[in-house]
Amino acid sequence: MSKIYHTSHRTIQQQFNTQALADQIEAAVVREELSEDQANFITSQTMFFLSTIDESNRPTVSYKGGETGFVRILNNEQLMFPSYDGNGMFYSMGNIFANPEIGMLFVDFETPNRLRIQGKSELINEGPLLDSYPGANLVVKVNLSQVWVNCSRYVHKMILHEPSPYIPDSKGNAPIALWKRIEGLDQFLSEEDKKLVLEAGHITNEEYEKKLSSGETT
Repeated sequence: MSKIYHTSHRTIQQQFNTQALADQIEAAVVREELSEDQANFITSQTMFFLSTIDESNRPTVSYKGGETGFVRILNNEQLMFPSYDGNGMFYSMGNIFANPEIGMLFVDFETPNRLRIQGKSELINEGPLLDSYPGANLVVKVNLSQVWVNCSRYVHKMILHEPSPYIPDSKGNAPIALWKRIEGLDQFLSEEDKKLVLEAGHITNEEYEKKLSSGETT
């Protein structure tokens, strides 16, 4: 019995006569734990896409980035990654709080290569795991359900130009987000962020949009 296909998948597979092929692919590549090569691939990446589901069963996908190795392997059945400062919505984290089932897609655009993960997640808000990520407000610990290499046939080959300047340093420090400098937002910011805005200077909404369109990030 398949662990990843359901009636809906079988319906489409039967329509295109691919059920036997799909079963062969599942048997060949889908595993419940990471191989050494897959673990090394994950820890060499600087980004991944995170899929979560909210309380109304609506899915969303978020981009998560950090330094090389920001996703850490705990063992061949568990990994973890940090949640850094965002826009205060905590959309992905709130979804995980409601529904721990997540999907992770790692894409190496330079090779190209990609790896897909399904798992059950847990939010960590204190302790040594959180302390090990300076600048993080939460850590997500993931128990893996399925892992498999995905075909990279349609992945566009690209080269990383430069890492994000907002990745926290070893002390957890990072520049203030550009959007937090927009005039009128001070009242909604933390006291620490207000100080950083004063140091960096305010910008208008029009200036913010111009910086975005020109590719300026700070």
